[in-house]
Formats: sequence, C-alpha cells, structure tokens
Amino acid sequence: MKQYQEYILEHLKELLAIDSPSGFTGRAADYLMRLYQDMGYEPVLTRKGGVIVDLGGEECDNAFLMASHIDTLGAVIAEIKENGRLRISPVGGYGASAIETENCRVYTRGGKVYEGTCQLVNASLHVNTSYKETLRDFQNIEIVLDEDVHAKEDVKALGIENGDFICFDTATRVTESGYIKSRFLDDKLSAAVLIGYAKYLKDTGKTPKRKIYQYFTVFEEIGHGASASIPEGVTDVLSVDMGCVGDGIACTEKEVSICAKDSGGPYNYDFTSELVQTAKEAGIAYAVDVYPSYGSDVEAALKSGFDVRHGLIGPGVYASHGYERGHVDGMMNAFGLLVAYLDK
Repeated sequence: MKQYQEYILEHLKELLAIDSPSGFTGRAADYLMRLYQDMGYEPVLTRKGGVIVDLGGEECDNAFLMASHIDTLGAVIAEIKENGRLRISPVGGYGASAIETENCRVYTRGGKVYEGTCQLVNASLHVNTSYKETLRDFQNIEIVLDEDVHAKEDVKALGIENGDFICFDTATRVTESGYIKSRFLDDKLSAAVLIGYAKYLKDTGKTPKRKIYQYFTVFEEIGHGASASIPEGVTDVLSVDMGCVGDGIACTEKEVSICAKDSGGPYNYDFTSELVQTAKEAGIAYAVDVYPSYGSDVEAALKSGFDVRHGLIGPGVYASHGYERGHVDGMMNAFGLLVAYLDK
C-alpha cells in the first residue's frame, strides 16, 4: 500500500490549502466534486453542502458508509471596532490562545480577500504593562488588518462587514522523519485517507461485497455534520476522524486509533470488535482508546434517528484544535485498516 502514501499526502496538502471553516466550505466541496468526477465517480452535493460518493458494491441493503469532515475551526467578524480592528466570534471549539499571533485571511461577501494577524489587544510587550496578566479570551484578542485602516469607516470602505469569515493559516509541514504538522489535520488528514481509498478501489477494479459510500460532511465542528443525507440501505457508519493522542491515551501519531467510547458513550461493541480483530489479523499498528472530550459525525447520525451500527477510527493526532501533529505511519495504518476491513 506504500504507493498510496504520496497520493494521500498530495491531496492532504491540497485540502489544507483550501480555507473551509464550518459554514464556509464551498470551495473544499467543489474540489472534492471535481476530484471524484476525474476519478470516474459520480459525487453528489447535498443541500447542506456535503459530498456523498457511491463507490460501488453488491449488497445495497447492507451498505457501509465512511464519513470524514472537511469543515474546520475558524471565526467570523463580530464587530468592527472604532479603531479599525476586528473583534471575532469563534466557529467551533477552541481557545483564544490557540490563534494568538496567527496569520489569517478575511473573506468578504463581495469576493475580496484581505490578510491580517490575530493579536492580543495592545500586543506590544514593551508598551503593555499588563501583557503577561491579560486573559487570553475572545474579548482580548483582535484581528489587525494588513491594510491602512485606522477607523471603522476605513474598514467598511474595503467591503468588510460583520459576519465575514476569518480563516487561519495552516502552517503545514511534512518532516523528513514523516511527521505531519498543520492546523486542521482534524479532519482533513482522514478526508485525504478516504480519497486514497477511493483511488485504491479504482486502481484495483475491485467490486466490494457491500455497497460503499463516502460522506464528506461540512458541519462536524459545530455538531450536526452527519445528521442528514445518509443513503438508504446503510447499516454501518464509520466515522474516520482524528484519533486522540495525549496523557492517559494509548495511541501515538504512528498508529490508527480505534475508539471504544467518547463523550457520547460507547461505540457499537460488535462493530468495534470487528475493527480490532481486523487490525490484529492484518498486522496493523493500532490502539484502542476512550476519548474523554470528543464527539463524532456518527453520533450526530444516531441522534437524528438513523438505525445503524456506529464506529470511530482515525490516525493519531496530537494537540487537537491547536497546531496539530500526525505521522505518515498513522495515516497509512488508518488507510490499511479501511482496506483490510472492507476487503473481507
């Protein structure tokens, strides 16, 4: 499967280069629509803006759906201040300290894009005598536009308004040792793995025993990504999202994580057991973990009333919702688990 490593990495980098916070995912969805059409599939754009792809297969009444999300964290403008700075409202769950000093882009509804930086209010250490004590929250950080603006009227003259989206730089790096560092590996790393799996099916010409769907959701970070549009006949839904790495967690960046339980409760016992057994039989590096603060797309599907078995796997990712780190080994172990499970 090594031949797919560079393919997955290439499309990961392309996905990460497309700004797509929840509610502003159109360009990422367009990218997937074109990519899958070029591969010979017939992707469908949902009304919510997600992308569903039928990969083929025989058993239509026992279909398998794998879901990853292409929406990320971000922000919108909550207020244009009198001094021309921007107060923001976060999109998704993260702390203000995670974006302090980060470069960003402001997208206007008129189609213009402006650069800026997220800074602490009165950010000069040599001027602000309360710099160290200032609470890092969304009242005390602001966007400083890289434009000659000094008043609210200057900003509005650029076509910038409240509600415009703010997207943060990913600072993507892939090291010689195989580590992948970037914002928004949650969940574009897993989305790239799904792209690799679709390519694998096309290359091999296999017809899966079960019909297989891929679902790229667009509102996961705010809680309702896979709450709609799951096709008829689907009996298993597997969320392929980032695996947790941290204190008290067994998984590392080099493994695929199989989640037994998260904040929403246990995942389907039989489904999870099948995934664990498959990883063992295939010699895939894996860990089984309980995530103390986590929710996934598949739980949104269950809450919407879909009668399916639910599971969660993903490549290990450290520093979630910050400057995240994964590894090509974890990425390929997630890819390998999908292949091994669905080739049975």
